[in-house]
Amino acid sequence: MAARTAKTLGDTLREARLDKHLGLRELARHLDKSPSYLSDIENDRRVPSEEVLAELAKLLGLDFEQLMALAGRLGAETRRLVERSPEAVALFRRISGLRPDQLRQVAETVNELSEKKGRKK
Repeated sequence: MAARTAKTLGDTLREARLDKHLGLRELARHLDKSPSYLSDIENDRRVPSEEVLAELAKLLGLDFEQLMALAGRLGAETRRLVERSPEAVALFRRISGLRPDQLRQVAETVNELSEKKGRKK
């Protein structure tokens, strides 16, 4: 029996929408988007913009960063960092071969550093 793959962006959004007891048409009205557009997203046929992902995260109570990751989007701020910082590019290249558990460790370290930075302000 084949192992089940991780949830996709579409799976995550559909599950959250259903948990909120929202129909596709109702969510589409809240977002001022067409139901067919949202259906395409939920069926992983389209990847929404960063702005739409932010709206979906807010309406569905989801983590924006997780949605961005599931969508494979870097975001404008990260793109700017990569464009102007050779260190960031080198870091991305170095972590590209890590296992998922190792990536989680790196993420935890980054979160700790971010929290320390926030306390110094």
